[in-house]
Amino acid sequence: MPDAAYPQASTLSRRGRNISLAVFLAIIAFGAVYVASHLAVDLHPVQEHSLLPYFLLGVALLIALGFEFVNGFHDTSNAVATVIYTNSLAPHLAVVWSGVWNFLGVLVSTGAVAFGILQLLPVELILQVGKSAGFAMVFALLIAAIVWNLGTWYLGLPSSSSHTLIGSIIGVGLANELMQGPSGTSGVDWNQAIGVGKALLFSPIVGFVLSAFLLLILKAAVRVPSLYTAPAGDTPPPFWIRALLILTCTGVSFAHGSNDGQKGMGLIMLILIGTVPTAYALNKAVTPEETQTFVAVAHEASATLAWYTGDAAPSADPRGAVEAYIGTHHLTPATLPALKQLIDKIAGRVAASGSIANMPQDLVDNVRNNMYVASEAIQLMQKTKAVSFSADDASAIDNFRKQMDHATKFIPTWVKVAVAMALGLGTMVGWKRIVVTVGEKIGKQHLTYGQGASAETIAMLTIGAADVWGLPVSTTHVLASGVAGTMAANGSGLQWHTVRNLILAWVLTLPASIGLAAGLYWLFHHLF
Repeated sequence: MPDAAYPQASTLSRRGRNISLAVFLAIIAFGAVYVASHLAVDLHPVQEHSLLPYFLLGVALLIALGFEFVNGFHDTSNAVATVIYTNSLAPHLAVVWSGVWNFLGVLVSTGAVAFGILQLLPVELILQVGKSAGFAMVFALLIAAIVWNLGTWYLGLPSSSSHTLIGSIIGVGLANELMQGPSGTSGVDWNQAIGVGKALLFSPIVGFVLSAFLLLILKAAVRVPSLYTAPAGDTPPPFWIRALLILTCTGVSFAHGSNDGQKGMGLIMLILIGTVPTAYALNKAVTPEETQTFVAVAHEASATLAWYTGDAAPSADPRGAVEAYIGTHHLTPATLPALKQLIDKIAGRVAASGSIANMPQDLVDNVRNNMYVASEAIQLMQKTKAVSFSADDASAIDNFRKQMDHATKFIPTWVKVAVAMALGLGTMVGWKRIVVTVGEKIGKQHLTYGQGASAETIAMLTIGAADVWGLPVSTTHVLASGVAGTMAANGSGLQWHTVRNLILAWVLTLPASIGLAAGLYWLFHHLF
């Protein structure tokens, strides 16, 4: 029955909606003040003689948060699809609830996914992030991702923001390689791309199979007919079913925040390092005591490498030699001596400063780049087993890599808060199209409570496991394929028109975003 038949219920519903909206807006306002105040504190010591870096910072941050806002249309909307569609929670309340758990997921995230995706970018562009090529890269990949996400959202297709962003990164790398020529470090890291691609390819298959399997187990173990019926009008399900669906929605929201939210955080860190490197290139939270440990571990790693370098002559350009190894994956007799020289150089700069937080402004960017190159080289040696280090020696070198990553691969809390707000706002504005697709257009029959719970449980576990392993997966792909799996297991049949459109969107996402980003990178490279 419509609310008009029950004026008192309608009034209560409007009051609840207004209260939820007020709470949500209050959280957003508090978050905005928190972000602005911490950004101002971070930028206060920065001495820039031009307003241009601040202008570029503001524009790039708006675009990056715009990407997360659009991400809320796609991926976060999937998290609330089942509770809204089954009337377990009112839409306004579901969005606020999901936003809170997305926020918590973002806050506790490790950053492994964020920096894992950024490793797809050519090392050359990472090191030039503050120059014209770096700005062209950031704007190209962000705008390409937003354009494709908006297009698929408008059509009501649960496309993957992860796929879009990764395609954009690959497009930038390919365009850079074509424009610069095969310089060794100018291309895409295809080994990393293949690893990410596998995670994105297999996660929907996992979602489909395991969701179908879980529904069959549920039907065998819990013989309650009401669990396997579709929602009737606006009537909410029994309390225990509501509790189950709210629990799975909570889990998916938390897992989504801890995985998907990291992609925007990584991009924002690229922007911060490129526009105001003196404030964000190095982790100012590293204490003087931790800095002393850093220097001691660096000396230990250098001494360890000395056993493997022999009497090699010093390199005139140690960082260049190490970059060449990263680009070609070919270890030469000059690689290890150059890496040792680079580590000594890093340790000397840090020791002379007394603290990483007090590094002189004119040295910050260079020291950060030296650390980044050294860390990537060590990680590559570990992956390819290019050097037969003993267990103790490998441990000493890896310990220094972790110290460098702590100093360079960090995410301030205000960045996490900003990303969480953008995701929540996006979900609040654009949830309806995706909810209808998930609830009514994948199967020939409407989604039942049991199907929604099964699909969301598997999505929660899959995304959570991927976060632990530092792999990016798509909430959209896992959940939509999970719903399809439950429809198949239930004998409900699939609407092949919708399934075909979904698969077409998923297949086209990579080439479309690659082409868009490559074209935009070429354009912006000439403009900048």
